[in-house]
Amino acid sequence: MIEAELKARVHAPEETLRRLDERADGRAEVYQDTYYDTPDGALEARDEELRVRTVHGAVETCTVLTYKGARVDEETGSKPEHETRVEDSEAVHAMLRGLGYVPAIAFEKRCRNYDFVARGRQMLATLVRVPEVDGTFLELETIAERKELTAALDDVRAVLAELGIGEEDLTRELYTDAVRAQRL
Repeated sequence: MIEAELKARVHAPEETLRRLDERADGRAEVYQDTYYDTPDGALEARDEELRVRTVHGAVETCTVLTYKGARVDEETGSKPEHETRVEDSEAVHAMLRGLGYVPAIAFEKRCRNYDFVARGRQMLATLVRVPEVDGTFLELETIAERKELTAALDDVRAVLAELGIGEEDLTRELYTDAVRAQRL
């Protein structure tokens, strides 16, 4: 399955938050993300990602191991994604290091997540602040099969427009790159 996702810079966060609150109940969560790579950077060179994310929410804390393959859509950066919850985050970190992977970058994302159905698709909207990066972002995603990726991205664009986000607000800037730039 492919994560059909678009990300935008939000210029009116309060208005976007109001519009999201009209669609669904939001939940505040803090993500602790650690991206792994080989010592020579082979995953990044192949446009792949290996991430351990620990999500701290009001009700629970959970950890998810995610692998993202190379982009299948250059314009949006949409990628195939495979993920699974793990019981013991420290064990997963130890396993990855034991297999020869090294932490490439780790950072925190402060999120407000909204799950809702729009245009017949399950959508996840995430309003994001990364303390090391200026600005507020909105990620909107749905899961699609390869053959329906274009239609899924069209639906994501339409919902973004309903949320007051225009094409000019879209960005392909990666948090990992932005955080690295701030740390230099």
